[in-house]
Amino acid sequence: MKKQKIYKRKVVMIPLAILVVIFAAIQFIHPEITNPPVTGDLKVPHEVQTILRNSCYDCHSNETNLSWYDKVVPASWLVAQHIKDGRNGLNFSEWDKLSPADQKAKLWESVNQVSQGAMPLESYTFAHPEAKVSQKDLKVLQNYIWSLRVNNKPQDTAKINALQQQTKGIKKAQKLAQIPKAPNGIAYIANYKNWAVISTTQRLDNGTMRIIFGNDIAVKAIREKKISPWPDGTIIAKAAYDEIEDEDGNISQGAFKQVEFMIKDHIKYKKTNGWGFSRFKTTELIPYGKSADFVIECMNCHKPMEKNDYVFTLPIRQ
Repeated sequence: MKKQKIYKRKVVMIPLAILVVIFAAIQFIHPEITNPPVTGDLKVPHEVQTILRNSCYDCHSNETNLSWYDKVVPASWLVAQHIKDGRNGLNFSEWDKLSPADQKAKLWESVNQVSQGAMPLESYTFAHPEAKVSQKDLKVLQNYIWSLRVNNKPQDTAKINALQQQTKGIKKAQKLAQIPKAPNGIAYIANYKNWAVISTTQRLDNGTMRIIFGNDIAVKAIREKKISPWPDGTIIAKAAYDEIEDEDGNISQGAFKQVEFMIKDHIKYKKTNGWGFSRFKTTELIPYGKSADFVIECMNCHKPMEKNDYVFTLPIRQ
């Protein structure tokens, strides 16, 4: 009986000892996480800066402050990847590399993601509960972003002229000899304007409105409440326009700015989370991106919305 107990103990202890040895050994295989120089920090009010530093800077700056458990393998592997992805998408320590318009847009996108609960990542706040953004903090961020909004002047002459000039050139644009294609091969879809409107949004940071269209497959999925995930064949088009405001505060559609497409095919676009991305700017429909790698930017932007199948704007009717 005594020998059996000793044998059983060995059966348990030997694998456990092996696991301990393996765990200790892999601690020497840890990623290098460095903090490059800060070239130009974000300049915002102190209370806004405090919130961002507390909740965002560990992954979105060159001032990452790791806790001891962030450095333990295998957790450190995940942490290193989060920091790499975070800095690629938005780096507050290299704020000077962005144009004023892009700075405003990045802030708007950041607060929008916080408002939707996509940021900070749940996996991060689980280990760092102090980084959670309270409703009070969120209100501070939203008020600051609201203060940066573009103030549309009633009967804005420049925007009205832009719309008139663009209207004159529409026929010319419609006579394009060749359908433009994004660097990843996705072609412009000319008939998206005939699709159903599934939602609208505003960008207060740059005074534009977005009209989101969905093809028949997208509309059917919305009607049947099967958008998590969206079915293959779904195409979502997001067209951006200037906002023109009249003296009574009524908003109307101004000049066309760009259109973005998201095409669902979980096999064809497996490497980009099941979605194909493309963007075409101005009435000349100039494809966005110098190479097919532009989709990395799209993926980083949409990654926080993983729980919504990477789609930011939910349909008005579900």
